[in-house]
Amino acid sequence: MRGLLCIGLVSLGTISILEQAHAQNVVADSSLGTIVTGSANSIITGGTRPNNGSNLFHSFSQFSIPTGGSATFDNALDVVNIFSRVSGGAASNIDGLLQANGTANLFLLNPAGILFGTNARLNIGGSFVGTTADRIQFADGSQFVATDPNPAPLLTMSVPSGLQMGQSSSSIQVQGQGHQILHLPIFLEPATRNPQQVGLKVQPGRTLALIGNGIQLNGGVLIAESGQVNLASLSTGTVQFDSTLPQWNFKVDTTAKLANIQLTQASLLDTSGNPGGSIHLQGKDIQIQNSSMLFVQHYGTQAAGRIQVKADLLELSGALRNRDQSLILSENLGSSPGAHIDISARQIVARDGGEILSTTFRNGGMGGDISVNARDSIQLFGVSPFDGTRFSGIGAPSNLGGGRGGNISITTGDFIARNGAGIISRVLGGRGTGTIQLRSDSISLIGENPVIAGNSSIVSSTFLGGDAGAIVIDTGRIVLGASGAISASTSGTGNAGSLTVNARESIEIDGSNVALALPSRISASGQQLSARFRQIFGLPALPTGNGGNLVVNSPNITIRNQGFIAAENVGSGNAGYLKIQADSILLERQGQIRTSTTVGQGGNLELTARDSLIMRQQSLISARAGERGNGGNIMINAPIIAGFENSDIIANAVRGRGGNIQITTQGIVGLQYRPQLTPDNDITASSEFGVNGSVQVRNVGVDPNSGLMTLSEKLIDTSQQVAEGCSSAKNGSFIITGRGGMPENPAERVVRDRPWTDLRALSHTSVTRSASTLPAEPLIEATTWHRSPQTGRIELIAARPNRATLFATCSVSSDITSQVD
Repeated sequence: MRGLLCIGLVSLGTISILEQAHAQNVVADSSLGTIVTGSANSIITGGTRPNNGSNLFHSFSQFSIPTGGSATFDNALDVVNIFSRVSGGAASNIDGLLQANGTANLFLLNPAGILFGTNARLNIGGSFVGTTADRIQFADGSQFVATDPNPAPLLTMSVPSGLQMGQSSSSIQVQGQGHQILHLPIFLEPATRNPQQVGLKVQPGRTLALIGNGIQLNGGVLIAESGQVNLASLSTGTVQFDSTLPQWNFKVDTTAKLANIQLTQASLLDTSGNPGGSIHLQGKDIQIQNSSMLFVQHYGTQAAGRIQVKADLLELSGALRNRDQSLILSENLGSSPGAHIDISARQIVARDGGEILSTTFRNGGMGGDISVNARDSIQLFGVSPFDGTRFSGIGAPSNLGGGRGGNISITTGDFIARNGAGIISRVLGGRGTGTIQLRSDSISLIGENPVIAGNSSIVSSTFLGGDAGAIVIDTGRIVLGASGAISASTSGTGNAGSLTVNARESIEIDGSNVALALPSRISASGQQLSARFRQIFGLPALPTGNGGNLVVNSPNITIRNQGFIAAENVGSGNAGYLKIQADSILLERQGQIRTSTTVGQGGNLELTARDSLIMRQQSLISARAGERGNGGNIMINAPIIAGFENSDIIANAVRGRGGNIQITTQGIVGLQYRPQLTPDNDITASSEFGVNGSVQVRNVGVDPNSGLMTLSEKLIDTSQQVAEGCSSAKNGSFIITGRGGMPENPAERVVRDRPWTDLRALSHTSVTRSASTLPAEPLIEATTWHRSPQTGRIELIAARPNRATLFATCSVSSDITSQVD
């Protein structure tokens, strides 16, 4: 709303300024020798041409062209650049023909403002730059200033290199009757261009640039076939460019203060051709409204240009009756790649069918890639009020005869799609689609298409030949509610792409809206579309391609109200595998995780929940096969698995073999193996007419040794406790009972705190000892356990301590027993 208000104020201000234009149309000032003859049809001669070089300078106090009138620069044919400034302070109102001789580039510089009316036309051989900057900068450092013509500036032969916006620079308006480009529904055919489209045009390969403090196109049309259209809106700052290159490469200085750009009432920027050209927009808030378009239709073998938009806010909204929705559109009808689309903004909003779209047709060329970077958010709402098949979103389809569709790469904070809006990469008879890669903080897809049955979705699909591309999502949180869907699918002969979803925090899938048979889901599938869609696209009754593989990773996954995660195929192809890893998984109110096929082989399902898997209220985990296929296998690994209220885990088939179920857990609550389904909580692997599968439950109990520490039976190293023994031929003894001579550590020397010396001579002595009763063994801590073979009871065991001998045998000639107290 703030952006709209600002644009409105700028527009009103511009109109009031433009009304100041005098009846006198083109009036020269006296600074540069410019001569003007005629009034309604003015002829401009004279001017200043330094050193008879490539630059010609003109200066005017007023410059306007009346309706049906003209202003002609009668320049020499070897002039390269014509620089014309308007210094009188009145805005330029151009509603007639502006032309020049030869191939000269024309610069119109008026800081007071420029209005191009409905009848404004260009007839110049070179490029055109209309600007409200107050000066032009040159490569040698000189300047051509509009706000201070006296004294005359030092004019130059150098090439122009930039524009400097002044403090009082005004805006630019372009009025017109809007474009006449039409599309068939759902873009089955390329857009039809009108070769007689009126508006501001330059010659093929040239540049048409408008640089002002606010730019508004109200039905305005800017055309540069195979060339470049550049809009830059800024209130202060500089714009650099290189006029020596075919594409002038305008670059707004990073310190510039940006202003707004508004395209409304079927305005058009068009650089279609052989090859397709480039479109560049840079401003603060950029609004593309009421069927307005940025359009590049590419032909031929040369490389196309690109569509580039840089803004704080980019908004695409609104559609006029019998017109397309508001679009940023790249179409490829050539054999080389189409024009790429690069969008950089803080926030992107699309509603009422507003779309960023890259398509390919006919000659096998690849579609242009789409790259979108929105720092805060991307918000997509609803469909066109006049055509429910035209949704708000981002798309890269490959159509009949086209090459592979372009890749879609999106980086944003919050990605939000409502009421049928979303991202789509689709094959309709082309050679396949590119990948969709979405990186975000969160994803929220909620609500169905209010006009025709359709999800708010992120989809990669193939309808006829050609394989669908992969989808890779890395995000924080995912919320799918009331028909929100993330899907990789096939509805024809091509194969579905793979789908990988990584959510760092959580995934919540709420089916809720089952009235339209569009439950919320994450799926890789072969699916059957409605009869209406099959008729529109000429699709078979059932798909023949294979379903894609699906991988989902998130700490917390919740699925409820018939929402599901699935890898399945309702046609003759096989289903892909489904792999889910999480900390906790909750299925409730008929939430489902499943793989299934009708004719082909059922896909395997691998499910890991590091904390728990809880199933409630008729929830289901299944791997099913139809008439001829075998059921897929189910592998579940979770410490706790609980099923309540008729929740089931099944791997069933009709005529093929039932799948196998392998469960690894510490405990299952509520669920039991049964050969057939019952109203209770079942685990079953059966085939109605074929061989039943198997169910294997590996119950991982608690390890009784968990948390225990093994204790050593040798508490000390005995090799460090006793000195070398006496001779075996001797029978003396040496008893130690006190502190006297034994060090605290055998590796240390003895500290003699009570020294003694025994000087008695040794002699043979026989010593008789009486037997003594051994004291009772002390209680010792248990160090191990075993199960008694007789009773089956667990018994704790303590190791028996070694009884240390407290004396050493001495020489046989010893007759003295020494004792240390």
